[in-house]
Formats: sequence, C-alpha cells, structure tokens
Amino acid sequence: MNQNAEYGAVNDAVRGQFLRRTWAMITPYWRSEEKGKAWLLLAAVIALSLFSVAISVWINRWYKDFYNALEHKDTAAFWQLIGYFGAIAAVAILGAVYRLYLTQMLTIRWRAWLTEKHFARWLADKNYYQLEQGGYTDNPDQRISEDLNNFTSSTLSLGLGLLRNVVSLVSFSIILWGVSGSIEVFGLTIPGYMFWCALLYAAVGSWLTHLIGRRLIGLSNQQQRFEADLRFSMVRVRENAESIALYNGEPNEKQRLSARFSKVWHNFWDIMKVSKRLTFFTAGYSQIAIIFPFIVAAPRYFSGKIELGELMQINSAFGNVQENFSWFISAYSDLASWRATSDRLLSFQQAMTDNEQRPPAIDVRPQGERLVVQGLGMDLADGRHLLTDADMTVEPGQRVMLSGRSGSGKSTLLRAMGHLWPAGHGSIRLPAARYLFLPQKPYLPIGTLKAVLSYPQDDSAYPAERYAQVLATCRLPHLVERLDEANHWQRMLSPGEQQRLAFARALLFAPQWLYMDEATSAMDEEDEATLYQALIDELPGLSIVSVGHRSSLKRFHGRHVRIEGGRLEEQQPA
Repeated sequence: MNQNAEYGAVNDAVRGQFLRRTWAMITPYWRSEEKGKAWLLLAAVIALSLFSVAISVWINRWYKDFYNALEHKDTAAFWQLIGYFGAIAAVAILGAVYRLYLTQMLTIRWRAWLTEKHFARWLADKNYYQLEQGGYTDNPDQRISEDLNNFTSSTLSLGLGLLRNVVSLVSFSIILWGVSGSIEVFGLTIPGYMFWCALLYAAVGSWLTHLIGRRLIGLSNQQQRFEADLRFSMVRVRENAESIALYNGEPNEKQRLSARFSKVWHNFWDIMKVSKRLTFFTAGYSQIAIIFPFIVAAPRYFSGKIELGELMQINSAFGNVQENFSWFISAYSDLASWRATSDRLLSFQQAMTDNEQRPPAIDVRPQGERLVVQGLGMDLADGRHLLTDADMTVEPGQRVMLSGRSGSGKSTLLRAMGHLWPAGHGSIRLPAARYLFLPQKPYLPIGTLKAVLSYPQDDSAYPAERYAQVLATCRLPHLVERLDEANHWQRMLSPGEQQRLAFARALLFAPQWLYMDEATSAMDEEDEATLYQALIDELPGLSIVSVGHRSSLKRFHGRHVRIEGGRLEEQQPA
C-alpha cells in the first residue's frame, strides 16, 4: 500500500476513531498480568508529578515574601528566605530525579510488554511473511522497534505532562484569581481579570499554533517511513555485498540510495519550513508572555494598590497559568510526532488484523497419514493460473519428485503446503506427522553452529556427539571443531555448504515427512547423491516430496510428477 494512501486512509477513517483506537492500544497493559507493578509505578510517578506542582506553589509564595524583603531591605528575612529556598530546592531536585527514574522504569516495562505482544502477533499466522509478500505495510521492524519505543515514552510524557499542567492550572488559577483583583471595563467590573487575560492569551495562541503547525503530523509520519526505507536499502547492500561487488553494481546502488535519501531530504526540508513558521510564532508568543503580566498589572502597582512582592507573585502566577493554558502550544511538535507514531502502529495492527481475518483461499490442514491434494488451483497476483483443479495423493514412505519448466508452479505448490500461498482454491491435507521443509536457500540464524543445526529447536535438544555425526555424514567434518562458535554463518559458508548444513539439520530433526524445494541446487552430483542416500539410510520410512530439475535426482524417487499446462501429470519412471 502506498504510504500516502495509507496515511490518508488512516487519517480519514480515524478522524472520529483515533482516540478510541489509540485508547484500545494503551489499555491492555494496564489490565495485564503486569498491572500490579504498572499501577504502583504510575501512582508513584503521578504523586511525584503533583509534588512538583506543590513545589512550584511554594516557590510562588516565596517570591512574594522574598521581593517584599528586598523592597523593605529586611536583611534577616532575606537570609532566612535564602535558606528556605535552599531547602525547597533540595527537595525539588530529589523529587525530579526519582520522577524521571520511575518514569523511565515504567516506560521500559510497558515497552517490553508491548514488544513481546507484537513479536508474538507478528510471528503468528504467518503475518511476517504475508505482510511482506502482499506489501500491506512497510518496515514492520521499525514499527516494532522504534515506533513502540516512541509511543510508550511519548504517551507517558504527554499524559503526565497534561495531568501536571491541569493540577498546576487549578492551583495557580486560584492564586492568580485571589491576587489579581478586579478591573472595570466600560462600566463593567471584571473580577480576577488577570486570569481571564491569561485564558484569552493562551486560547488565541493555541488556535494559531494548530493553524500554523498542523502539517507536521503527516510530514512526521512520512519522515519515519523514508528514514526506515533508507536504512532497509543499506541493509540490503550489506546482505548482498558479494553479489553487488561481482556485478560492479556500486554506481547503481549509489543511485538507489541517493534516491531514497532524496525523499528524506525533501520531506525534512518541508518539516523545517513548517517548524520555522511555528517557531517564529511560539518564540514570539513566549517572549511576549514574559512582559505581558507586568503590562496588565502595572496600573495597580503604580497606583499603590499592590507592593513589589505582590507584583512578582502575580507575574509568577500569571506565567504558570498562561503556561498551563498554553500546554498545547509548547507540546504541539511532540503531539504531532506522537500522532504520527500512533497512526503507524494502528495501521500496522490493522494490517495484521486484516491478514488474520482473511479466510484462507486454499484449505490446508493436517489430517490422516497421507498427503492429499484435491481440486487445487493456484493463482498469481496478476490473475494467471499456475494450477487448475490438480489432484495428487502421496502414501507414507513414498518419495515423489516434482518437476516442470521454470515458473510452472513447483515451488509454489510447496509454499501452498506450507500455508504460504494466499490465492487459489481447493484443499491440501497434510499428514498429521512430524515434518520439515528444506527451502533452496536455508535459513541460518546468527549464533553458535549448534543453534544453527538444531533450528527450529533449542541447541540443547541433541547430545554433542550427534552434532558431530551429522556434520561428518553431510561432508562437513571441518566444522565439527566450530560447533560452539557463534558467527554469521550465512556469510561464512558457501551456498553448497549451507545446503549440506540443512541436510544435517534434517538428519538431526528426523522428520517423517520431508518437503524439499531444490535443496541440492548448489551441490555437485556426488554430494547430492551422498546426502540423499544418507536420508534414505538413516531415516527409514521417510516420505519425501522434492522439487528438482536434475535428472540425477530421479533414481532417489519412486514417483515422478510433472507440472504441465497447469496440471499434475504422473510420469513413468525411467
């Protein structure tokens, strides 16, 4: 899905639902098995946040006494108030440190819980595969890693900031109302006029801020996507470094990377332009706010109705009330970023939901002892048919070789058996037995060689001597001494060695059914023959369904089935 279209769809559909859907994303953690510690930490953080408001109220009262002491040249009161301020400052520092520490603790615990839930859901129902193949969402790695981190930290920061501002607003509004007095305008007496001035000043400022900066939401969303695309392209270069080097493809790759970065560049310039206009306004707004209370309160001070201490207290209270009313202005950029992050997570979750709720086109399930393909049709994304109403039955212990021209659907048939093909019709009944798939390019996780061999099981699943045995059987004796070595084995080993390692994995796993997709394509015929014979000898009764082109494979299979014209045709053994 195009990112602009994705964002537009989310923006239109979520306009009235955004808060509800975001709330549904926030609340599960607070009802989970972690809720006890979560609520305890949140209560502590809220208490410390409210304590910081109390500190601000104390300092506001201190301002009045301190400036009055200065005005009256009261030395004893001056030093007493200096000491009092030192005590307040020490307590404030302690509270600020632990508020930050406990907030960070709550943030990482919430992020850890959300990350584990997203890991589980992303890896379930083949979401990680289907979303990638269908292009339903971009950069799921970034959404789980960066977006969840930003979401938890920003949600807590903005939520606690809003709470602190509301409490502070109430506290300082009471103070400001009490000290600002009344003013008469056109014969009308307005009580607490400084409070209403602060409210009006902040309301106008908030409206103008949103008017100037509202484009930041969409631009922030796009910036996150373009940055992730750039990182992904650089990872692709690193993963395919040898092939690119042999092709001398550096100019082409530089052009690709530059095109990716160009999107980052242009979008960032748009962000800069909007941010510049927004900063012009907010900086001017903040500067005017410094002198605005003095201008409004000056007539009462010069008329002798209030002393310097009261003036400074009014200034402090007005500043706090105006700042609290203006929370939307100061937090606007953070709110825009949080909205963009939330939109990306919501669209990611929606894509997974859509995939989970999409009924499978091909009915694949374990049942019985035989492999039964019935009325199977497989379609490509462009509507072309690979198979049409194909039927096949494989009995336990049989070894079947699938052949056909390139692009005829051999590998696709194995993908359908592995629940990986989304388009088509018909049914596949897999034997309800221990099975393993060997793709053409085996997956070798980064870790010890033992972990690679035992994948997808734990490396403690087999005795140490068994690892050495299968390596020797699969013509990899030089790797026996490196079983406990952790490395990036996909880079260290040749394609042929990787495929031999996959056969060693199959010998360890000892499946009853083995599905192979050109699993010996990178081997010579001698290695191929040795490994096929090892499977037959060491795993008696093993059922094999393998895709291959080489005629040398035929002698290891009792049945030969060719895909021709969209049908499965039984071939007579040579």
